[in-house]
Amino acid sequence: MKIIHLEEKDWRWVKMIYEEGIATGNATFETDAPSWEKWNASHLHYGRLVAVENDEVVGWAALSKVSDRCVYAGVAEVSVYVSERARRKGIGSTLLNALIEESEKNETWTLTAGIFPENESSIHLHQKAGFRLIGRREKIGKMNGVWRDTLQFERRSRVIGID
Repeated sequence: MKIIHLEEKDWRWVKMIYEEGIATGNATFETDAPSWEKWNASHLHYGRLVAVENDEVVGWAALSKVSDRCVYAGVAEVSVYVSERARRKGIGSTLLNALIEESEKNETWTLTAGIFPENESSIHLHQKAGFRLIGRREKIGKMNGVWRDTLQFERRSRVIGID
């Protein structure tokens, strides 16, 4: 497996993996994967990675900004998705660790993640990478008529923004 930068040519794989996550009901509030153009516009130009195994994308990770305000320029939200057929092989950890490294190269000092409490594997993945639970947003959004909570996780860089 290798980790490389995500490009438009990878979109069909990325979209398919995203749709698998959507179908679980525990990965995102989104109900449909966006177009490449919309996804591309909503994610930072750095911190876009794919895991490739046997010439197929088996996972992806990307960063999006949390605010347009300049004081939050070094804060980004994390997305990590692994294909159903490639789970439990360490791909999520490899992607997330590479994403952390990429974020720090680009002066990002804080990473955040909002995770459904039911998504135990994602919670474990983020905690293993140094994210800490900072709170719970109760009934933050409805999904299929049911109010859902999210757990808020944060990882502060140990090398960027420490002064």
